[in-house]
Amino acid sequence: MDKKRNETPRKGGNGETSLKGREADEHRNTVGSIALLPKIVWPDIQPGLQSRLLDHLLLLSGRRKWWASAAAVQERVRRLARRPAPHRPVRLGRDVKVDLRFAEGWPVYHVEPPGNRSARHHVIFLHGGAYVHEIVGTHWKFVRYLVGETNSHCVVPIYPLAPRGIAREVVPATGRILRDLIEAVGAQNVTVVGNSAGGGLSLAAAQWLRDAGHPQPGRLILICPGVNGTLNACTQADAARDVMQDVPGMVEAFRIYAGDLDVTDPFVSPLNGNFEDLAPMLIFTGTHDLYHPDIVTLANKAARGGVRVEMHVRNGLQHNYPLLPTPEGREARSIIARAVGTDSENAVAGSGKRGLNAVELGL
Repeated sequence: MDKKRNETPRKGGNGETSLKGREADEHRNTVGSIALLPKIVWPDIQPGLQSRLLDHLLLLSGRRKWWASAAAVQERVRRLARRPAPHRPVRLGRDVKVDLRFAEGWPVYHVEPPGNRSARHHVIFLHGGAYVHEIVGTHWKFVRYLVGETNSHCVVPIYPLAPRGIAREVVPATGRILRDLIEAVGAQNVTVVGNSAGGGLSLAAAQWLRDAGHPQPGRLILICPGVNGTLNACTQADAARDVMQDVPGMVEAFRIYAGDLDVTDPFVSPLNGNFEDLAPMLIFTGTHDLYHPDIVTLANKAARGGVRVEMHVRNGLQHNYPLLPTPEGREARSIIARAVGTDSENAVAGSGKRGLNAVELGL
């Protein structure tokens, strides 16, 4: 059997998970009783100055207090229900075409390359915000980047927020929007990109597609996805390292989104779902994200289910670091753009083959 050598994560002396130099264990790719394993890309480097300064600014901003308690989230949700935030595109510039359509009763923005540039590939982007916050300028700037860098047609559903939008309704509706796009342009012409809550919704919608007998998209790109509404794998030390979020408020946001479902239901916590026959996954996580332990479990469970998984891990980086204005964020966005570009090339070439890579990630 072929043997492949990859970086193996090690426990650091401070309790964080990190790589120890370039050490690696050998694992065998097998099919059957031995688990299939994800490919891990984990540089043994620490955050740069810009990322450290941004962490400090985020901590000073008091944003973490939004999630300090269930009561704080409940009050914020009430305030946003009285005065909903706008979802209109911002930070797109004038050199893209934006078309507002409707599907499932939701506004759906279509963002395309300018002029006569014909987009060959389609990206569905599902934004984050813990299911209670609307899409914001940072998300739209990322959409603009994807369109410009990959010449893709980007579809942005504005799904209803909790408590009006609940998992029992939002997940199937998202799945149907995805199904219709796949039927229109072909599965290999579609990549799903989701960040944070949008990453969890992307995974839940892909599981819905599979269970309903529909084809998978070409790839899932999950940016620091929230896939477990209980956050029961997050320790106090994990939570303390996150300068943007806190456990009590996040758990409450998931509870509100769950509606009449239990928060452990796969529609809310797709980590508990079945991973067989899902699309290949490209996953990003930072070790200072309180979602990090669950994202690690996601990568391993998906790979054991036979999914091709590549996960990029960065020491000391925060939640949603690929969307932040830092060198590490720019590097991650470049990796995402190359993946979408590769999907486009594979679609044109008619390539839909999936491979398997091996290396086990453990905490």
